[in-house]
Amino acid sequence: MGGKNKQRTKGNVRPSSSGRAAELLARESGVVPGFVGFGISTSNEPGYVPAIHGAEEIDNMVDADFRLVLRKLSKRDAVTKLKDHDRRVREATQQAFEQLILKVKRNLAPYLKGIMGHWLIAQCDTYSPAASAASVAFQAAFPLNKQPEALSFCRDEVLTVLQDNLLKETADTLSDPQSVTEEEREAKYVRLLTSSLLALKRLLTALPQTDREAVGERLANVISQKKFWKYSKHKTPQVRGAFFEAVAALCELTPHLIQAEAAQACTTVLLSIDDSDPVVLPPLWEAVLHILSSVEDCWKHVNAKKGVLPKLWVLLKEGGRGLATSLHPNLLPFISQLPGEVTNPKLDFCRTFFSSTIQGLSSERAVASPSECAAIVFAIMECLRFLLIQNAGEELEHRSLQTALITEHLVPLIDTALASPALQSGPLFPQITEMLVSWEKRTTGSEPNTFQRLLVDFWDGLGRLCVRYVDHEETEQVGLEGVASLLQIMQNPSVQGKRKKKAVKICIAEQESKGQGEDPSSGTPETEPSERQGKQDSPLRSSHLLELVCQLAELNMVYVCERDSERHLRFLALLLHAFPKPQVFQVLVKSEDGKPELGLAEAELGTLSENPAVCFLLQRVVVWLRQDDRKDTDFLVNMVFSVLQCCSSKAEQTLVLNHITSDLKWGVILQIIQKAGADAGCFELCEGWLRGSVLGERLVCLAGELCAVGLKGSSSPSSSLMSQHNHSWPLISLALSQQHNNEPLIGKVYVEQIIERLHATLSEAKDISDAGNMEPLVSFISDVASNFFLSVRGCLLLAATEDLLLTIFQLCAQDQTLTRLSDALLQKLKLAYTAGVHSLVTQLGAGVTKGTFLHSAAIWIKNQLLTSPLNLKSLQVLVQAVTSLAETLASSQRNECLLSQFINCLTPTHKEWDSLRKALPPQWVKQPLLCGRLQANGEYPSMDVWKMKGLNRLPAHLCASAVLGKIIFIAIPAENQQEETDTSELPDLRHTVAEILYALQWCEEMEHCPAVVSEYRKMLQDWNIAEKTHGNSSAKAGVLETLFTRSREEGALWSLTLASFLQNSKPVASVVKSLYGNVESFYPLTEQSVNTVQVLCPSLATEEREALIALSIAELLNWQEKEQDGAHSVWACLAVLHCCLQAETPVEEEILLAVIATLLEWRNSKEEWFLFSSDLGKASAAELALPVEMIRFLCWMVDHSPTVLGSTNWDFLLCSMLAWLETASECSGAFWNPWVQQFVCANCELIVRLTEFFTAPPAGVAEQLPPELSTEWQEFFVEGIHSLLLPLLVKIPVEFPEPDEPVFPLAVVVAVGEALVYIPVQLLTSNKLPARFVADQKSSLPDALQTLLNTLAPLLLFKARPLQLAVYHLLHKVMPLLPESDRESATAKSEDEDEEEPCLSPPAAIMSILTATEELLENILGGVQVGEFAVVQPLSMEHCCILGYLLAWKLLLTFFKAAPSQLRVQYSLYLKKTRALHKLLLHLFRLMPENPILPGQSTDTASKDHKSYFTESLPLSLHQNKDLQCEVPHLACSVYYGALKDLPAMVRLWWNSQEKRVFSAVDKFTSKFVSSVLSLQEISSVQSSTQTFESMTVKARSTTREVIATYSVDDIFIELVIQLPQNYPLGSITVESGRRVGVAVQQWRNWMLQLSTYLTHQNGSIMEGLSLWKNNVDKRFEGVEDCMICFSVIHGSNYSLPKKACRTCKKKFHSACLYKWFTSSNKSTCPLCRETFF
Repeated sequence: MGGKNKQRTKGNVRPSSSGRAAELLARESGVVPGFVGFGISTSNEPGYVPAIHGAEEIDNMVDADFRLVLRKLSKRDAVTKLKDHDRRVREATQQAFEQLILKVKRNLAPYLKGIMGHWLIAQCDTYSPAASAASVAFQAAFPLNKQPEALSFCRDEVLTVLQDNLLKETADTLSDPQSVTEEEREAKYVRLLTSSLLALKRLLTALPQTDREAVGERLANVISQKKFWKYSKHKTPQVRGAFFEAVAALCELTPHLIQAEAAQACTTVLLSIDDSDPVVLPPLWEAVLHILSSVEDCWKHVNAKKGVLPKLWVLLKEGGRGLATSLHPNLLPFISQLPGEVTNPKLDFCRTFFSSTIQGLSSERAVASPSECAAIVFAIMECLRFLLIQNAGEELEHRSLQTALITEHLVPLIDTALASPALQSGPLFPQITEMLVSWEKRTTGSEPNTFQRLLVDFWDGLGRLCVRYVDHEETEQVGLEGVASLLQIMQNPSVQGKRKKKAVKICIAEQESKGQGEDPSSGTPETEPSERQGKQDSPLRSSHLLELVCQLAELNMVYVCERDSERHLRFLALLLHAFPKPQVFQVLVKSEDGKPELGLAEAELGTLSENPAVCFLLQRVVVWLRQDDRKDTDFLVNMVFSVLQCCSSKAEQTLVLNHITSDLKWGVILQIIQKAGADAGCFELCEGWLRGSVLGERLVCLAGELCAVGLKGSSSPSSSLMSQHNHSWPLISLALSQQHNNEPLIGKVYVEQIIERLHATLSEAKDISDAGNMEPLVSFISDVASNFFLSVRGCLLLAATEDLLLTIFQLCAQDQTLTRLSDALLQKLKLAYTAGVHSLVTQLGAGVTKGTFLHSAAIWIKNQLLTSPLNLKSLQVLVQAVTSLAETLASSQRNECLLSQFINCLTPTHKEWDSLRKALPPQWVKQPLLCGRLQANGEYPSMDVWKMKGLNRLPAHLCASAVLGKIIFIAIPAENQQEETDTSELPDLRHTVAEILYALQWCEEMEHCPAVVSEYRKMLQDWNIAEKTHGNSSAKAGVLETLFTRSREEGALWSLTLASFLQNSKPVASVVKSLYGNVESFYPLTEQSVNTVQVLCPSLATEEREALIALSIAELLNWQEKEQDGAHSVWACLAVLHCCLQAETPVEEEILLAVIATLLEWRNSKEEWFLFSSDLGKASAAELALPVEMIRFLCWMVDHSPTVLGSTNWDFLLCSMLAWLETASECSGAFWNPWVQQFVCANCELIVRLTEFFTAPPAGVAEQLPPELSTEWQEFFVEGIHSLLLPLLVKIPVEFPEPDEPVFPLAVVVAVGEALVYIPVQLLTSNKLPARFVADQKSSLPDALQTLLNTLAPLLLFKARPLQLAVYHLLHKVMPLLPESDRESATAKSEDEDEEEPCLSPPAAIMSILTATEELLENILGGVQVGEFAVVQPLSMEHCCILGYLLAWKLLLTFFKAAPSQLRVQYSLYLKKTRALHKLLLHLFRLMPENPILPGQSTDTASKDHKSYFTESLPLSLHQNKDLQCEVPHLACSVYYGALKDLPAMVRLWWNSQEKRVFSAVDKFTSKFVSSVLSLQEISSVQSSTQTFESMTVKARSTTREVIATYSVDDIFIELVIQLPQNYPLGSITVESGRRVGVAVQQWRNWMLQLSTYLTHQNGSIMEGLSLWKNNVDKRFEGVEDCMICFSVIHGSNYSLPKKACRTCKKKFHSACLYKWFTSSNKSTCPLCRETFF
């Protein structure tokens, strides 16, 4: 902790480390103490050393692991363990203690008394998890019934601990002040006090009474201490709360002890009554109540009116300070125990108490918290009722108190509540109602007059209050609603009870006799049951309530009729809703002036018109409902239902509703139906009307009108009419979907008529969707249908409903571009048809017979698939709809086979499948044909067919396959669920699965063609169709046999499908053999059987392949017997033979010689089969196939059996190869044909094999070849091949200028390019290409080389990647030869140059490519910041441009590396002037990834074994591999690496010129990924260098990144240490001084500076820099003087000697130095003598 190097305090001999402490102890005591740790031991026990000497014997009794843990618990390290004050320590301690208890069990008994006190305190820990853990440990030690016994056993020891904690301990005695902070000490002390007080309460509670008496003396000693009572004033609330809990327990369990300390206890508790801390208040009031009940003369010790009650009044006025829920329930017990001397005069006491409590309702917390407000209200009402019952006498004092309580407190409280919505929704009104019910019951008791008078006083006061609210025109709405709410709750208290939790209502038991001196608190308050009756039966039996309602209704009607008060009208509706009584309506009718004329209504309604409620309805309510300007009619509809309750029968109710609704607005009718559907009571009132003809016929007419308006569309002027029907669609939906007892709300006949109308309209809207905007109409119908399907059971029994469902499904299954439906509306329709289908199959058990929904839907889907042209989006929409339908069927069906039958209807027939396959585009054949996976000799399509770039619509076969592939696996679940699924009803799945696999194979072969096919294939991959097909046994059954049969019959794509299936399913050999029986069954060979054999060949046994070879050879040798179809027969035999040979089937040499002899025989008699000098464009596929098979056989012979061939055979092979190449080069215009491409590619493959063979023949083969063969190959055939291939490569982009066209022969470019990789450099430099020169192009190259560059360089930007790479490989061969042409001219120019340093352009053809692409790259990458990674889409135009640019730079770096040092300077100056390298580096840092790790590796940068783009070379293969995405990033890294390696000075110069952000990004990237690789290579090149220097040796140290150069001449010895920086080569290379002998200091410094300059500013390696420096030093020793400008003999950049001498001082200078001196100083004087320089 202290550290070894710190100064020790004087006198401190304690070591600062445990090691030195052990040494000190050993010196002092002679022994080394034991420590916990691990030592060397031969046993398996942990290396444990006891921490206490002499404890070995004890420790041996404990398990070793357990001992180790116990010792670690004593660890005192303040850093690595939890601090003592951390609460987690206490929890963990108790958890560990529990485990210890479970281990030791009864062995704990001897230690119980010592730990019980602390254990009990731990159970009262302030941290709940710790306390809980201690309690769990206690329960683990003692069952519940044994716990009191255990505590009784240890009671004295526990009390001792508690007494010490409460009376003796302090914060400083508990913790060491020197090591524990004051804050931590105080916290620990407070925690201990709180826990000890709570533990005292727990101990008293748990001990039996006898034990409590036994410890009474010790308890008395504790509570007699002043320090104990001072805890009531402790600053910490937890301590005060625990203290009052302990006092409450003492009062309850040991009252005699408290009575002995009554003065102290009463003063302490009662004077703390205003402590409002949330932790303290509940236990404080518990203590207050216990003090009042335990100490009889408690008020003698305190002054209630001065010391207690004023504090209480303040607390009540403040609403309990946010603690009303804890405080106010104690008020009733508190006042019930107050003696008369405290409450006298009682009237003043009551006024103060209630005014303070009611004032608390307006406190901030009470207003904000409903629970706080409710607690205060409950307390007010409980205390009010208690005091009224307590003072229920007829004495004047009592009557005054009664009157005051009602008039001064209760009625004003109601007044306050009427203006406060919060109080209205609280418990006040139910409490008042309950109080009134109680008073009415007491009117028949012992004090009838008192309670009768109380009722009269209350109703008088309430009546005046209500009238004041009603009899005011500008009264607030909230006040009227409050009056209505109060009256309604009085009528039916359950109205509010339904919205609130049940609560216990307290009522004070009636005192049986007054004045008997009985303690009012001696009895426990009883709960008074409150009677809850129906809505119409009020619990109040007196007539006061109804009289008040009638009075208010009559008064209210004046304001409604005379002043049109909307507030009073709403109040009237509320009154009638609560009191639908004839008396109330009679009052309302009487208020009219005379009886109005009812006219027709009186005739229709008869005597019913005399009903006062009906009269009021017709006279007033209907008039109000018909008002045009009235928007809110909901409360008026409530009036209608109030009137209906006054009708005596359902017939009368129906008659009234039929009469009034005949001309009511639709919105009103909607509200009536909504209320009927929402409330059973309302439904009974209008059931007859709902199902009657008046409403039904009117709704049918409404539906027709709505549909007619909707069909006119938004452009119609009647669209305004739609806005008038904003309630109409919801009304139709509600009428259809609402049910009562599983019956429609309206008549069934009207439901069917409405549905028929909706279906007809929707069908019409679907057909005319182009004519206008049908969305509003469709949306309305969708909502109606969805609600109908979801709500009405058996709705699809109606025929019109199934038709509607089908139409909705068709809308969902079509693309939105056709239906013009929004996403939201489409989602509505999907929900509607899903609900309909679910209802259809779950409730009715529907079938798939003709005319049903499912059959019609299947036929429509099939028609869409087979006849409608679908794009990918349309197909996805259709598949989604069908899948949803299938999933609904699968999840809803019981034992029926609905889904299977549905799929059966959906599946095309065999004839339809055949038609769909024939309609597939034939371009699929190209890829397998060129890869050699397919033999196709039929008629090939014309060039126009191949020119088709893509498909706009998906072929029908693909659409059908997608739909079926998606849904059959819904019918056939996964393997683990198939036992529960019956698939017997499914159609023959093997044919369907085979068609799906066929479609997948077609897509795979068409992968690089139309974009829509690629997207389709990706969609099927996302669905995992192929994996499901191969992984499901039910789907896979019989598929192999079906695919084999179709491959034998049709071949072509079926054979490829069979191959893919075999590759994925990997069947055993016996299964494959069972397909064909024996190989003879394939003969006679046809194109289909050849393709099938080619597929099966890898799976066949060796014997069967040998049999195939034998059969094929036999037929091949007898070719003359089949003159009619000889070419086809020998082609088939060669194809089968090649398949077997490729499968490594053993074959005898005689057979191979026989085949070669047969080929020679054909060469003489059937030369036309070879197509020499033929027009390949006119040859058929079959004619082209035969020479391809010959070439493949000859290629196999070169690879596997070259020694079999004799001289004649080799001549035949080589001459045929060259003849075929000549034929191909003359027919380049036919390269669009895949069969011609196959021919050219096969021949190029033969050329590659031959080149590789003759370049490096296998061991022992060269000696067995004909003697002149190798010479003939080198001298004749190589030149003949490449003289044809090079022009052919150049000719292809001329013949096919559009590389994106499908007819572009990309495969030929790859094949020719791979063959040209082997072209010798001499043939390139002496090529016979047509001369091509560029005007004004400066060049010193030979014409042939310049022509080659001018011809090939532009192809670097041709948008065909294989051509770009082929050209790159060719130019890469000649790049090292080009600097030689510039050497002589540059030397002569530098000698004559007297001015600026000369610069020289690299090859103009390459620079023109860079110039052309730099602007393009700036456009492509300009928006990407330097340091960010730009992702380039493979094979895009951007990819082509960037690839050509980077390839040109790789060529330029190759050229630069091959140039000598003098030329490098001039080339680099040119690059500097043109800023070409500057632009390159900016582009590279947009193309290189942030983490250039090769794909497939961990991105953990800490690993040193990572392969990155800088450690691995880029192959640049012409074939398109799967990592094409990584090609540009890898190539960019390769170019950057080359630039750093070959142009380090220029890159360093660029880096130093960049802004700070780019500077940092480049430095970080290079240091992290490049520097280490480049430094290692530089050091390795020094170590492995074969370059030797006279008088100088060079060594390298890879670990330190150093190069040491030692120079010694005569007596001079110089050693220089070159140190590579971490960010090499960006950072400067440091040159440090080693040993030196015989060199002056100044000269030594100059030479070090020169070497540092050379290494920093020359674009080359360290070895080249050292060589330059050595030459400089050598010249110095040879007597050549330094240039007095640069102080160097050899110029740092052009490597020239000082030649320009001053005629005055005779000093010589470098020409470049002089030029720079003259231009910078603006003088022409000598730098040394200052004379004019001539």
